[in-house]
Amino acid sequence: MESSTTDFSSIITEIINNLFSNLFSSIDNTTYAILDDITFVDSSIISDDIFKNILGISANSGILIIANTLLFGLLLYYSISLLISHITGSEIQSPKDFIFKAVIYGILMNASYFICEQIININSLISLAIRNIGEITYQKNICFETFVNETNSFISISKSSFNLFSIDGIIKSFSSLGLLNLIFSYSLRYILIKVFILISPFSFLSLIYSKTKWIFSSWIKIIMSLLLLQDFIPIILLICFSFSYSNNFISKLFYMGCIYALIKANSILKEFIGGISTNTDTPMKSLNLLFRR
Repeated sequence: MESSTTDFSSIITEIINNLFSNLFSSIDNTTYAILDDITFVDSSIISDDIFKNILGISANSGILIIANTLLFGLLLYYSISLLISHITGSEIQSPKDFIFKAVIYGILMNASYFICEQIININSLISLAIRNIGEITYQKNICFETFVNETNSFISISKSSFNLFSIDGIIKSFSSLGLLNLIFSYSLRYILIKVFILISPFSFLSLIYSKTKWIFSSWIKIIMSLLLLQDFIPIILLICFSFSYSNNFISKLFYMGCIYALIKANSILKEFIGGISTNTDTPMKSLNLLFRR
């Protein structure tokens, strides 16, 4: 009876180990290419024709139609408010200041695609410069592909010897699930960059009134935190590549620390400059920051 129970437990354990071994191998073989593509973005993220048509490349197309309609509505609202102020004697922004702001911010609003494109290009160049420093120092590409391939040499476990319930199995599980977490987190960041570029005309429009300027402040803080993550990640990778990894427990702990630092990079950056979190475990809490003044 005891022997049959032991055999049954061994079979269950073997099945579990095979399932997780296949899962982790699949994650390792596909993550690094995806991570590099969705992390290190340039202006190509908004250069496709569909995105341009949605945002609008002229004042009478895409989202810019709505933004220019709102601009006209604000002009009409100000005109009525100015007329009423002469009757009631209430204070209102001077026509000269309002017209000046309406012209300047109206131009910026209609040029929002070009402005965002240049911001992304500058940020991409900064990120590339940091990675080039690492390439000169370490004589290797500073990217997730290199990081995963090198670290797999000492944390990979063959399918026949994989044991989920061992220290090596736990480290391998943390590594693979951490990379999967990065895919979800950086994919969310990729989408949010496009979303906040789409609403950029309205953020520039909000600068016309002092009571709505907080919208632009929140927008610029969020978009910059999303883009600057691309510069923060290569710095973390530079530190990760500085360690001399080998097949010992200390090296594996350092590797786990590197994975955790990459996972928490956005949260660290958000604490430093503000913005929005792309951690997949707290998406609803993060969205509350959109409405904070």
